[in-house]
Amino acid sequence: MTRLCRFALSAVLLVLLGACGSGRDEEAAPANADVVRPVKTFVVEAGGASSQRQFPGRIEAARRADLSFRVPGTVKEILVKEGDTVAEGTVLARLDATDFRIVLSDRQASYDNARRNHERARELLPSGNISRIDYDRTEASFKSAQAALRQAQQDLAYTELRAPFAGTVAKRLVQRFEEVAAKEPVISLAQLNSLDVKIDLAETLVRSFTVPEQGAIEHASEHAPAWASFEGVPERRFPLKIKEVATKADAKTQTFEITFTMANPADVVVLPGMTATVTVDFRDVVRASGNIWIPASAVLGDAALAPVVWVIDPGTMTVARRAVRVGEMQGERIQVLDGLAGSEEIVAVGASHMAEGMRVTRMARGEQAVPRAGEPN
Repeated sequence: MTRLCRFALSAVLLVLLGACGSGRDEEAAPANADVVRPVKTFVVEAGGASSQRQFPGRIEAARRADLSFRVPGTVKEILVKEGDTVAEGTVLARLDATDFRIVLSDRQASYDNARRNHERARELLPSGNISRIDYDRTEASFKSAQAALRQAQQDLAYTELRAPFAGTVAKRLVQRFEEVAAKEPVISLAQLNSLDVKIDLAETLVRSFTVPEQGAIEHASEHAPAWASFEGVPERRFPLKIKEVATKADAKTQTFEITFTMANPADVVVLPGMTATVTVDFRDVVRASGNIWIPASAVLGDAALAPVVWVIDPGTMTVARRAVRVGEMQGERIQVLDGLAGSEEIVAVGASHMAEGMRVTRMARGEQAVPRAGEPN
């Protein structure tokens, strides 16, 4: 039994040693081979489509107002429904005017009495039958009563809410028989034949404008064509015209608000509160170095965590590391501010497996990443 156990142990050791030797040979073989790695590539382009930037836009009515009564009271009638189109001066709602009519009657009576007293005093003044002081008192009472009457008349007129401009009733904010305070919003009125489209412009983009900081945004808005597109009709472009430009950044987001205006299309439903995709072509106002956008996967960090890309030599199909300076990111793209001039072919996918001088091959064209139409390359 002892001799048999020693024989079995020897056989197991021989098998293990053979397996280890075989593994070392298999690992050593690739290290000595000339590795050629397939990669997805990307051709860097400066200008052209990369000058187009897309922003989320907010739709607002070009002209809107939350209308309110100028006097408090009980809502007696609401004469319009949401969505109704009204002309300027149309009565939209009324308050119960009973109390206001009573006040008007009282002010009318006081006015009539003060007017008669003042007329009699004026007749007596030339003959000296009334003193100048008494005459002045009757005149002051008359003018005070006159002002009070006008106020009562105006308050009665204020019980009717009229449209200050032609538009569409966007929202009814109260119901009949509700008590409302003066200046409490009752009806929201909007003019929908023209719409505002608002976007926020990042300060990093403002810094890349080719004009001085003074007036930079105004210059960009005048020389950068823009259009809007909407979900459901992505193939349609709706031209935008600049309306307002904020020259002070928002304190929280550090962005500048740009307001465009557009005609409300007759064949597409576009309403305030909806969203749009706004495309702006900054080709004529942004420095060329800021026009380069590449896949974010192409950028890696070196030993010092500085950004680098791998550039392919088309003659030898070998790669070389190149340092770049990057800007902001948008989705899966990153902006290159310095280090690339355009026309370079870089490794887009597989950059983490590269080494200096490594040979590569391009993947089949069908496997390459192709930018979408209208998006920066």
